[in-house]
Amino acid sequence: MRSATAVLRRPVVAGAQLRTALTPSPRLRRRLIVLVGLSASLIALYMLWLRDSSLVAVEKVSVTGLTSRDADRIHAALSSTAKTMTTLHLDEQRLKEAVAVFPVVDAIEITPDFPHDLTIRVIEHRPAAILDAGGARVPVAGDGSILIGMPVEGELPTIDLSGGVPQRQLPAGAARDSALVAGAAPVVIARRLESIGREGGPRGVVVQVADGPEIVFGTTARVKAKWAATVRVLADEEAAGAAYIDVRIPERPVAGGVAVETVAPVAPVTDPALDPTLEQADPSVAAPSDPLSDPAVEEVAPPSETPAPTPEEPAPVAPAEPTGGATL
Repeated sequence: MRSATAVLRRPVVAGAQLRTALTPSPRLRRRLIVLVGLSASLIALYMLWLRDSSLVAVEKVSVTGLTSRDADRIHAALSSTAKTMTTLHLDEQRLKEAVAVFPVVDAIEITPDFPHDLTIRVIEHRPAAILDAGGARVPVAGDGSILIGMPVEGELPTIDLSGGVPQRQLPAGAARDSALVAGAAPVVIARRLESIGREGGPRGVVVQVADGPEIVFGTTARVKAKWAATVRVLADEEAAGAAYIDVRIPERPVAGGVAVETVAPVAPVTDPALDPTLEQADPSVAAPSDPLSDPAVEEVAPPSETPAPTPEEPAPVAPAEPTGGATL
């Protein structure tokens, strides 16, 4: 029988052997120290010298996507700023700040080509409408950015602007709301828009379609859903010839001037707070019950298509012959 001391010593010996096996040899430790030191030196060399070295300096800058009359100035601003950088250490924020004075620039994309080339793609704002300020006509983007000098292709809706044209951005107000609605218009209808303006009443922003109806938007909330409802109504044959289309509640677009005014409701709207056109229900008048949903109402059989037989008229009764008395 083994002693208890022998049984207890065996795990201790096994643990010591495991630690010995996992402990690197002095030679391996020296190699690991050299490897860590070399890695740290390479990282420091890259961070402190190579990524900002003239060996990888940007020397050639290609700028694409420019179409405005400020194209040369934008190209020069981007090129001069980029040549202070290297292909290993590009500062996109500095490049954006270099062209921030040009409202036509919406965004930029940079692609380095090691060791010395850099390509910058400029994404310009898309003109959504034309501001008409006392005869001065200037394109404007959907976010209200003034696009002076940007060429305009095709027809764009007109937004009347009182006063002078701002230098960079439309202030909050009717003109900016109109630009937002114009900028959200889908391509299939954008070129058919004639004018956009905001009225003072509940109709809000109103869009005039060329050779078509007015589109009543109300506020600029859910503008994409309102445009989707507009396109659906315009494609509906039952709405042909409508004088206006009211999409203030996009789930219930209304075509005015046609036989059927409410076109293709997506979901019923019964809350008067959401739909100002709905009248408040009189609480004193009980709503009619629905036989299909009210178990208290007995089911009524539908009338038969076969007409009920008409009761026959009684046949005339012949007068009875006299049974008594003499016959003359």
